[in-house]
Amino acid sequence: MLSALTVLLLGCWLAGHSAVWGEPSYPKPNISLLSPSWGVSLGGAVTILCCGQHEGLQFVLNKEGRRVQIVNSDYLALFHINNVSREDGGNYSCSYHNQSEPSAVSDSSDPMELAVRDPSLPRPNISLNFTAPGADVTIRCQVQRRDVRFFLHKAGHLKPQQRMDSAGAWAEFCIPTVGRQHGGSYSCSYRPWSEPFISSEPSDPVEIIAADESSPPGLTVITGVSVAAAILLLLLVAFVCFRKTRARRGAASRPNSTSPMGALKVPAQEEHIYTNIDEWKETQTL
Repeated sequence: MLSALTVLLLGCWLAGHSAVWGEPSYPKPNISLLSPSWGVSLGGAVTILCCGQHEGLQFVLNKEGRRVQIVNSDYLALFHINNVSREDGGNYSCSYHNQSEPSAVSDSSDPMELAVRDPSLPRPNISLNFTAPGADVTIRCQVQRRDVRFFLHKAGHLKPQQRMDSAGAWAEFCIPTVGRQHGGSYSCSYRPWSEPFISSEPSDPVEIIAADESSPPGLTVITGVSVAAAILLLLLVAFVCFRKTRARRGAASRPNSTSPMGALKVPAQEEHIYTNIDEWKETQTL
């Protein structure tokens, strides 16, 4: 399976080679965040990709209308931001022009959001509410903090799946009519309203596993602890089977009433039977 970076680079290359230098044409470029997929921690590094459609271009990275970096390249440019600070969070866009014609500038790309993760913020908790196969799935994200915006992330996707403002300390994301396309690993994060581009670290992941073709319709939903619980259950079953096997072997090794050893008994002491009362009295006298 191709990685997200490979797909993006291949898309840039194909778009660039499909364009021709007839009359000047400068369509707006595409911009995307390469690694990590949806944010970067304070002090870390991040790469932004800007994709054009011609050779001999000069790419410009802008943050909220302010020029940040310039790169000369063919078809695409990679902008690197090292030692990320809180001020690096925000909306970015890019544009390009031909190096020989600086006046012919493309339109700006669609904006891309860069969130900076702050490890000092407490991580949220995530849980699943699953009622029956084929029913809706509710993912709950909770943190001991109010007035935040929650985000739901899915592994392998560059953008959040859902976002929700909450005046309380939790939010619930609903996935209706869950199908095979919803299978995957999910996590959540949040951002304070006062700092819209400062994010918490993601929660622990939860897993939605789609049933295979031979299974009944619906999904099986498990959390991160289900694997450990399944292992413990298997160990418990194995232990019970082991105890029962030892018990049966022990019972087979003990003698029973049908064995030769069981038939050996100490003869009981014979009782003397008196024929009449006079004989009994005579015996007592003696």
